[in-house]
Amino acid sequence: MSLVVEPTRPYTHQQLQLDDPKRWSRLFPLMRPSIKTVETSDGQTIVLDPTLAKSKDVLITAIGSAGNFSSKILSESHLAAFTTGQFGRPVVSASEIAKILKENGFPTENGLIVVRSSLKQDLEVQAESKVLEFAVVGELKLDHILSLLFATKPEVKSSFDRTRALLEYFVKSAARTNSAFHEKKTGNGPSVIHAVETAEFNSAKKSIDKDLGHLLSSRPPMGDGLVYSVHYSDVNGLSRLENNILAHGVSEYFANKNLPLYLTQSTILDSHSHARGWSISFCTIPAEYLTPQAKPKNPLSNTAGTSTTTKRSGISKILLTDSQVRKIITAGCERVIKEEPTITEYDTIVGDGDCGYTLRDGGRQVLSFIKDADLSTLPSTLSGLVDDLEVNMGGTSGALYCIFLSSLSQQLYEAPAFADALKGALDSLMMYTRARLGDRTCLDCLIPFVETLKESGEAKKALGEAQKGVESTKKLEAKLGRSSYLDESATRGVPDPGAYGLLMLLEGMVSAQ
Repeated sequence: MSLVVEPTRPYTHQQLQLDDPKRWSRLFPLMRPSIKTVETSDGQTIVLDPTLAKSKDVLITAIGSAGNFSSKILSESHLAAFTTGQFGRPVVSASEIAKILKENGFPTENGLIVVRSSLKQDLEVQAESKVLEFAVVGELKLDHILSLLFATKPEVKSSFDRTRALLEYFVKSAARTNSAFHEKKTGNGPSVIHAVETAEFNSAKKSIDKDLGHLLSSRPPMGDGLVYSVHYSDVNGLSRLENNILAHGVSEYFANKNLPLYLTQSTILDSHSHARGWSISFCTIPAEYLTPQAKPKNPLSNTAGTSTTTKRSGISKILLTDSQVRKIITAGCERVIKEEPTITEYDTIVGDGDCGYTLRDGGRQVLSFIKDADLSTLPSTLSGLVDDLEVNMGGTSGALYCIFLSSLSQQLYEAPAFADALKGALDSLMMYTRARLGDRTCLDCLIPFVETLKESGEAKKALGEAQKGVESTKKLEAKLGRSSYLDESATRGVPDPGAYGLLMLLEGMVSAQ
């Protein structure tokens, strides 16, 4: 995972107008035309979803806090209504929401749940009218509750009493933790502020394991037949790839302990901090209310859906010798390790300063792994290498390399030539990143190299095109990643560090052929 500890949003809180309670009531109808807005007597805007007017389930509504708005409110299709207001200040009562829903044809006789973001947790039931108001602390728990109410079994959704019981289980067992990247280093690397300590960031897996271990120890489950409902939110915009890595880390933790899991996710903007990070909310729910889900797909898997940990049998059509492959890989890794100071210098100017260390450490890990490996069976060896790098190589660069190498290990079984295998791996990688040629990323090096090699079969010619691609990044405006938040003048004349690092790897490998 990449670490961005400086401000990551290109626009200010004021420019985004996040404190405006009516911000989403104006924008959301443009995103979902079926939406209807209603004004209360005191000017508060309620957003209704008329498609749920014939629902036979208990109605779910949400009151979020302006400024810390969550993606969950916008994405959930089971919300009959929502509104926002200043954090901790009541903007509309549950009875008033019930009245508005009834006036607009919603079946309030089925029951109504109003989930509110507040300063303290409270569960209040109006039994005579079947209205329940659940106040939770912060957007994370609000997101967790909304996700849980959506995921629960059909017979629970249609019962007010069973939905109420579900929320009571949440109150008894819920716990949460927050983690944020910190600008100060711990040891030799960047650090993460966890609930229990500030620790060096070595890998996403270790950080997630630390958080989950803390959560489970703070709320040890009582009894059997429980499903672990876990909700995580990325804070201030982790990428889709980083979110998938977090999801895999959580699911792997519970799978290793043979604990049934239901995992959900959302994104939160924190108006009080620009630091990126994640938060996790946890509770235990009886299995009669919630069905555990299968382990989410490993984001570092090939296009056919085979996990990187799955070893495929068969023989590659491409014949390679151990000495030949070893010479090429060693030369490439040694070149990257040697060029670490230059890569770090470039990344200090336009990035987070950790790209050089990430690639250097990755190169060292590869050299260590291949010492005892049989490189004549390259496909299976690459698969094992990816398993190793997933744990020991950090950064977004590490994740991208793992995806590419994982797919390459599978492509090598069927591809008629190495260039074809590289092209297949590139196509797979493109499914996991929005970056394209010209976006000032490592793909400005990788794409021209792979495509030219596929067309010409000449490694030196492909390397020449890769060099041109890296050179072009000196003049390109960054559209993705940390550099995209900088003034264009700050990046002009400096190559993209990831692209330059990959070029050094390719130059070393081609020179050894």
